[in-house]
Amino acid sequence: MEDLLVMAQIAGRRCAFSAHDVQSVIEIGAITPVPRAPDFIAGITAMRSQALTVIDCRCALGFDPAAWECDHRAIVVEVAGYSYALRIDSIEEITVAMGDTGTVPGGFGPEWSRVATGMIETRIGPALRIDLAALIAGPETLETAA
Repeated sequence: MEDLLVMAQIAGRRCAFSAHDVQSVIEIGAITPVPRAPDFIAGITAMRSQALTVIDCRCALGFDPAAWECDHRAIVVEVAGYSYALRIDSIEEITVAMGDTGTVPGGFGPEWSRVATGMIETRIGPALRIDLAALIAGPETLETAA
């Protein structure tokens, strides 16, 4: 059975999300800031009367969000019973894995090694498989581990 993947760009890297984990891809409308929330939490938005916490994936990785363009779409996922809108740079397409997930080669940096579960080859090229819980946890996970 082929593994269906949603491909996206985050901070200049091709990333793969399991299609089973993705509830939908949405256009983000208004984002309401949340007082005292960490920087990687952009705020909250609504999808069909459901509140979603908006995670800026670039900030969650520890990168400057202004360094890349964003197309105002988000990947909607659920982790531990909570719904999130993952703000990414762009959606590429839905494709299939062309084999098993391999190890992440060196040189991607600690930001990526914290959230990537491996490298996967797809029909459009290699991509980093993303651990949703690690991404949603934000950069504090990296700082507390040091």
